Amino acid sequence: MKMPIRLLIAAALSLTFAAPALAHPHVWVTMHSEVVYAPDGSVTGVRHDWSFDDMFSAFATQGYESEVKGEFTREELAPLAKVNVESLKEYDYFTYATADGKKAKMTDPLPDYHLSYENQVLTLHFTLPFEKPVKAKELKIEIYDPTIFVDFEFPKKDPVVLAGAPAGCKLDTVLPREMTYAEGKALSNIPADQPNVSMAWGAQFANKILVHCP
Repeated sequence: MKMPIRLLIAAALSLTFAAPALAHPHVWVTMHSEVVYAPDGSVTGVRHDWSFDDMFSAFATQGYESEVKGEFTREELAPLAKVNVESLKEYDYFTYATADGKKAKMTDPLPDYHLSYENQVLTLHFTLPFEKPVKAKELKIEIYDPTIFVDFEFPKKDPVVLAGAPAGCKLDTVLPREMTYAEGKALSNIPADQPNVSMAWGAQFANKILVHCP
């Protein structure tokens, strides 16, 4: 089962659905995020909790042995967490940041990343540090898959938290626009086993974290 996330998704769907039902996106992620600050007021990174949909969670854990049937510990899921975090590097962890309009580079996740399993849902927990801590009046963090293979959404309650932010900083979240009928139809015509490279406009459907500081 040591397959990257996208291969797991495609395999799961190819086994589960008839061909006409295959469409982009292939997996759905509900995410909570924290913008993490240092005592000096600089932003050190973003902490993500990504909860995968039921189907992906079931397929990803298929064949994994556990001490308690239907339950998985952090240690039991460690190999799956490792391979999936490593596979996300190719896609910049679907997280893109700018500080005062300039790109703010992020590095690989901190080593405390892990998977949890609760109510038959897998959740990936990881922290992406900035290459250098940033101080900015306008910080923007966008989460999206450029090819819309993975669909991200914030929960309605407490989607983002500022952890240790200086006084006066304000947080806004911006949800992606609705996809048009024509866009949805075009995506649905892309087979599950083919990447969406001809319509790679996922940035138009980004979830945005906006932090304004004095």
